[in-house]
Amino acid sequence: MVRHIVSWNYKDGVTDEEKKTHAQMMQAGLDGLEQCIDGILEVTLYTDLCASSNRDIMLDSLFESEAALAAYQVHPEHQKLTATVGALLQDRACVDYLV
Repeated sequence: MVRHIVSWNYKDGVTDEEKKTHAQMMQAGLDGLEQCIDGILEVTLYTDLCASSNRDIMLDSLFESEAALAAYQVHPEHQKLTATVGALLQDRACVDYLV
């Protein structure tokens, strides 16, 4: 299995209301990906991070294998979600590791 953790900051000027709406849209999109992409075992989006964090939003997901993660990353539905939600995000950081 592979744990895939991605975190971002919002671009400067994004309001709290925009962040809330964006997170809801992102969660809905992620829920849809779980239904249509094989190999996803779990997906959790964290938006209420501690003040000590240097990121605004974090995705924690688990995949059956490295091949499943690779397929997810190029899947058309994931690409569509990335294009939609990526407009407000910057400073992407990613960690993948075998579990």
